[in-house]
Amino acid sequence: MQDFSPRLSALESRLAEARGYLRVDQLLARRPQLEAELGRPDLWDDQDAAQALQREFAELGDDIELFEGMQTRLEDVATLAELAREEGDESLEDEIASELGALEADFDSLELRALFTGEYDDLDAIVEVNSGAGGVDAQDWAEMILRMYLRWAERRGFDVELDSVSEGTEAGISSAEFIIKGRNAYGWMRSEHGIHRLVRISPFDNNARRQTSFASVKVTPLFDDVEDVVIDDKDLRIDVYRSSGAGGQHVNVTDSAVRITHLPSGIVTSCQNERSQHQNKDRAMTMLKAKLLEAERLRQAEKVAEITGEDSAVDFGSQDRNYVLQPYQQVKDLRTGLELNSPDAVLDGEIDELMESYLQWMRSRAAAT
Repeated sequence: MQDFSPRLSALESRLAEARGYLRVDQLLARRPQLEAELGRPDLWDDQDAAQALQREFAELGDDIELFEGMQTRLEDVATLAELAREEGDESLEDEIASELGALEADFDSLELRALFTGEYDDLDAIVEVNSGAGGVDAQDWAEMILRMYLRWAERRGFDVELDSVSEGTEAGISSAEFIIKGRNAYGWMRSEHGIHRLVRISPFDNNARRQTSFASVKVTPLFDDVEDVVIDDKDLRIDVYRSSGAGGQHVNVTDSAVRITHLPSGIVTSCQNERSQHQNKDRAMTMLKAKLLEAERLRQAEKVAEITGEDSAVDFGSQDRNYVLQPYQQVKDLRTGLELNSPDAVLDGEIDELMESYLQWMRSRAAAT
């Protein structure tokens, strides 16, 4: 009779670790509090707060159910293994081995959650894409990056609110700003903050020469408590303009797009996705408050580098990730060293491996300090 005790012992250790990184004890304590809050008669007086509570309760329930399900499965297979050992029943070996293999695979997937340990990882993400050096090719590259993230978000079931897009002079886009909403959206997307470099045969060059283009991606957590941020009206410049979406390609074309500039900090936000000037202004103000709150919390340079990374010129020698389509096929993250030989798949939104590698790299750096 095969001895399954080493595998069972290893899984028991992994279950104990999962109890910690899933914060099961805290969730169990929080559940009755949420149930009481959700039962208040005035719950929906504040719809945003009510929706936030509902989302927290649903996520809490999912995590508790997931942990308890893994715990039950492990207990069941341990009991089966003990029964088979006592009775010397070798006919159960395949069933036990199969369930242990399934549990090990499920723990492999679950342990990705342990990587989301950042203070803001569970928040939604504000993402800005801007074209850099490279002219028309860079603007086309910025649009390719935008599409990559939209495809990735769609694959993961995240919601996207595309707030503003500025069309390029001849092709592509010069900039875009959007919000990705979903569990650990910022935790995933913080790997993308930085400079992205593309090398390819330019579709805009009649001589078919190789062109290098750059785009920057900035990722900011969308804080829930932005209402606490007080902004003096005299510090704002508010411009109203017509949105520039080409025939509705990216956004709804309206006559009431809003751009807000915070003069002391130079931070700019804009929104042209809503149907009214008032709605666009409210959304732009929410995003501005989130960015100001982040700036306040990250005043020290060390904290800035830790949370979002340092900003660089969007030009040669500054890139964090290379995408090479010619003369060979490769995507390489210069921070983690990960190399992938399927740039077409990456540009179609298959970027999880790059993101996971970054999270592992960040955890190893944190452990080394």
